[in-house]
Amino acid sequence: MQRHNFSAGPCVLPQEVLQKASQAVLDYDNGLSLIEISHRSKSFVDIMEQARSLALELLGLEGKGYKALFLQGGASMQFLMVAQNMLEKRAAYLNTGTWSDKAIKEAKIFDDIIEVASSKNANYNYIPKGYEIPEDYDYFHCTSNNTIFGTQIKEFPNSPIPMVCDMSSDIFSRTLDFSKFDIIYAGAQKNMGPAGTTLVIVKEDVLGKVSRKIPSMLDYKVHIEKSSMFNTPPVFAVYTSMLTLQWLKDLGGIKAIEEENEKKARLIYSEIDLNPLFKGFAAKEDRSYMNATFTLTNDDLKETFDTMWKEAGINGLNGHRSVGGYRASMYNALSLDSVKVLVEVMSELESKA
Repeated sequence: MQRHNFSAGPCVLPQEVLQKASQAVLDYDNGLSLIEISHRSKSFVDIMEQARSLALELLGLEGKGYKALFLQGGASMQFLMVAQNMLEKRAAYLNTGTWSDKAIKEAKIFDDIIEVASSKNANYNYIPKGYEIPEDYDYFHCTSNNTIFGTQIKEFPNSPIPMVCDMSSDIFSRTLDFSKFDIIYAGAQKNMGPAGTTLVIVKEDVLGKVSRKIPSMLDYKVHIEKSSMFNTPPVFAVYTSMLTLQWLKDLGGIKAIEEENEKKARLIYSEIDLNPLFKGFAAKEDRSYMNATFTLTNDDLKETFDTMWKEAGINGLNGHRSVGGYRASMYNALSLDSVKVLVEVMSELESKA
């Protein structure tokens, strides 16, 4: 039976990427496994350079003063690193969910933080709008897509101060003017590769402006100077991310995958809105193309529906405990056919009810 993986992360990956990565574990360099060769060898240095180059190319940031890094510690480490490298006096944060809330918590260790807006009052089911970003703050931080609650920023502000964005769950999924951002970070495991590495895109001219002494492992400038090789990198995660980025480029880049993602989103949200047995969680204008969150209107049907989607080969559909219900994560590598299978099950439930 074909499996349809709607897991929120680690993410579904293209089959050709999984096959190439699997082969590399067995034999990458004349009988040597990818995960046993030296990270200082030319073979792996070339992988790292290609991964970093592809990231900038796909985002349209080549030659614009940006550097790409593959680091460790996930987005959770970036909550801390952003503040270490950028926060001198005070910073502004947009609070749209669990992960932005955690980023605020880490930044408060260092200095003064204000929330320019928050949707916590409605359990984060919408994206605040109409807020002002103070011009005398060090930077503005936002989270582009909220995996747990199924919301996504559709229009980013023109920030008068450096803008930092956590794009962990929708990086490379849609076309944006990425030059609006001064730092972008994303855990690979949501839409780019396996768990274990984090992509960080940094505009170099925003660094070096804080007075504190930054520990080497937390200093973006150190990692840039060492070309993401200051310490032993997660070789498998970087390699598989590189394969995924190459796969995306071969498809036609972000514009091509955006068209597919829009088709998937239209299909699932149309069923949620038309089927009286389901109700969407997120405000319609803020719905995520990556994570569709919804609940049953009649909880008595839960056992029946759960049995049906599992029998259809669907995996990872349960919603996060903060929201309940269901969450269909439709990352880049998930096919439109998988979404069609889910929609068919939802429609069949209506016919049985």
